[in-house]
Amino acid sequence: MKKLSIITVVVLLAIFNSCSDKFLDETPQGSTPENNLYNEQGIDALLTGTYAMVRGSSLWEVSWGASIQNWTYGSVASDDAYKGSEITDQKPVNEIERWEVTTTNNYPAEKWRLNIGMGVNRANNVLILIPKIPGLSQEKATQIKAQARFLRGLFYFESWLVFGDKIPLITEDKIATAKEIKNVNAPGAVLNFIIDDLKFAWENLPEKRESGEIGRPTKYAAMALAARAYLQELKYAEAKPLLDNIINSGKYSLMPNFFDNYRITQENNKESIFEIQANVNDINESLNAEMGIGLNWPHGSDIGMCCGFHQPSQNLANAFRVDANGLPRFDDLYTSDLKNDQGIASKDEFIPSTEPLDPRIDWTMGRRGIPYLDWGIMRGADWIRKQSEGGPYMPALKPFFYKSQRYSLSTTTGWQTGINANNYRYLRYGHILLWRAEVAAFEGDYANVLKYINMIRDRADNELVMGKVNIYKLPGSVYPFGAAGDVDFTQPAANYKIGQYASFASKKEAMRAVQWELRLEFATEGMRFFDLRRWDKLPADVKVANMADVLNNFARADERIREFMKGATFEEKDKYQPVPQGQIDIQPGVLEQNTGY
Repeated sequence: MKKLSIITVVVLLAIFNSCSDKFLDETPQGSTPENNLYNEQGIDALLTGTYAMVRGSSLWEVSWGASIQNWTYGSVASDDAYKGSEITDQKPVNEIERWEVTTTNNYPAEKWRLNIGMGVNRANNVLILIPKIPGLSQEKATQIKAQARFLRGLFYFESWLVFGDKIPLITEDKIATAKEIKNVNAPGAVLNFIIDDLKFAWENLPEKRESGEIGRPTKYAAMALAARAYLQELKYAEAKPLLDNIINSGKYSLMPNFFDNYRITQENNKESIFEIQANVNDINESLNAEMGIGLNWPHGSDIGMCCGFHQPSQNLANAFRVDANGLPRFDDLYTSDLKNDQGIASKDEFIPSTEPLDPRIDWTMGRRGIPYLDWGIMRGADWIRKQSEGGPYMPALKPFFYKSQRYSLSTTTGWQTGINANNYRYLRYGHILLWRAEVAAFEGDYANVLKYINMIRDRADNELVMGKVNIYKLPGSVYPFGAAGDVDFTQPAANYKIGQYASFASKKEAMRAVQWELRLEFATEGMRFFDLRRWDKLPADVKVANMADVLNNFARADERIREFMKGATFEEKDKYQPVPQGQIDIQPGVLEQNTGY
């Protein structure tokens, strides 16, 4: 939902307190009695309050560990990004980055509480209330139920990504006994639970939404999320028809330019299947925006926001290098680095690399000597909070905004001054095409691998970052774009090149191309760790690499520019976060810990 109505704030106080068993018999102080919701306005407000939890942050607090963008568990825990900032700030993320998470780490605790304790609970409260509304039409009841079950499926999917199968499955008819529900599930039970919710959703939700309902799911959003859920268990046969249905619907197509998927002015476009809506300056501190990534904005002197977290890794930069044909350089990811300015002051000379690069690199990460949207030339160390600990690259670029949009599409209140109105494209057509290419690679259907992967690559060079920077010393006086002639805006900012695949000799070769493409297209979007984990289960004839090898090779190579990862080792237990100890303490003898913790 683009905005949450003010009535929701009142209604949600009741739901927040409903975790107490006494709520079933008594009205908690300061809450709204349940029977006050026994009308269409009341249940609509309750449903809106459930949507409010999708971002992973509540109306009254910030929860960085619960962000639906999964910048910690999906990005920082992988080879895509560093925590950034400084080692002494937000120490719980240090544990996630080094795969040393303790059971008392508050970040996973936030993910659990806001997805299961609040998100699932709110969806269940909607489902409980539906039959109690007098005069509610069957059609309206079904539509509300379908939305609530989509949201419950989404909350459980997000929980499953992070904690695995050790999560309690609570339905609307079990909410009163939730404290007795165990988190030990039969193999496949969690996936089946999620799919059951999403199947009801895709069978009952409309194919499209009118302009006043932007932000609510369609049947294709439910299909897309179900397909992603199936892919977590490599159930390609089950995902395939869902992906084909979306493609064959004709409802979606690629936007002309890659970065159109990250521009505020291009929100809810023809590529979008399900977007997490964001809004600023409608309530204090812009709490209707994505607060969960509120730390992840440029921290340097010229821009001066907060707090420099989620910096792309050197390994990710290396992945954007291409050969003479514009295809990825698969074989030297760990043995050599794309030239960087680590340890070089902004006032000192640094000449950027001229080797060919995939054009998406400079729409994904801020590099020294490259124009950074309309903010100016990225000046290197002066723009990084602490380069020696966070690396040489700016915080992930995709959620950011243009300088010309500051204070109109970014917040004017609160201390997290990078908060803005940029929606998060949770599911888009680009996902569908590459997931369908992955299915084809598994099946040895090389024609469809080529078809879908080349569609994505063909789009990638439709728009280049422009502005060849002709100066190599960048003191503060250069801001924003130096003197006349310092930047040639008629020339591309770097040596961009991208080619098309012509053929594949094996399933493994095709799968490697798809996996690489998924990484580049969705880099820093919180998916990489989960992709590596599911690909670790591929059979030998298709498997490209072991997850442990990928991450441990990354850690050892990363020591070339940072000491932070020295001694860090990824092990099997690190594939999932621990069940929060606080939850186990509340339910001793009921909840069990994940293996290895």
